[in-house]
Amino acid sequence: MKIALMDSGLGLLAAAAAVRRMRPDADLVLSSDPDGMPWGPRTPEDATSRVTARALACARAAAAHAPDALIVACNTASVHALPALRAELEPALPVIGTVPAIKPAAAAGGPIAIWATPATTGSPYQHGLIRDFADGVRVTEVACPGLADAVQWADDDAIDAAVAAAAARTPRDVRAVVLGCTHYELVVDRIRAAVQPAGAPPIAFYGSAEAVAAQALRRIGAAPAPAAAPTGTLTVLLSGRDAALPPEALSYLEGSGLTGGTAPRLAAGT
Repeated sequence: MKIALMDSGLGLLAAAAAVRRMRPDADLVLSSDPDGMPWGPRTPEDATSRVTARALACARAAAAHAPDALIVACNTASVHALPALRAELEPALPVIGTVPAIKPAAAAGGPIAIWATPATTGSPYQHGLIRDFADGVRVTEVACPGLADAVQWADDDAIDAAVAAAAARTPRDVRAVVLGCTHYELVVDRIRAAVQPAGAPPIAFYGSAEAVAAQALRRIGAAPAPAAAPTGTLTVLLSGRDAALPPEALSYLEGSGLTGGTAPRLAAGT
């Protein structure tokens, strides 16, 4: 079994770690695009065309390795490029998109906060998810400028500054935080420390990695396997070139876990 994952950068690590936990025997192909990142649009007019072009190139590089499924581990690419990716690759290659976990967070009751990139915050896409799945729940959209870039480059000072700024805009009474960018799952412990008031009831954090990993297995008819030492291979593509995991990836447990460390789990609601 071979599962490919794609993103502009390191945001695919959380979903890759989830696949590795569910199927230690799965071969993984990680296809990212350092030459073109970030994929966020320079202007509103070029959003779909630019993101789609970069995402298609990234997906084609992964597809050349004949995976059984492709996870689009990127909210931006899922919003702008998923129809084009599916039109080109399916049905031969199942394509699984990423959706912020607003539905399970709202189902557990509110109030909730959604941390996302500035481009996603306030977008028609996110507003549609809120309307469809969080009607009647108090939702605060929290833009997190600079956080994804800081995570991408493993810049501790920049991560702390971006997290602190977003935490200051997060209401103190929220009971759940949705991580609306796949990069954010790599620093959930730091987000939790900034948002969780001392002595207050625990705040639940909702990511997408576990759900998309499980959906990929369902699409190919594979069941999760018992926990075991990983035996699957790891292939890394950087803008289509064979490479090793970049040093920044190894600074996160999800990255080091793919090369023999222990990968953490962010379950919905933890």
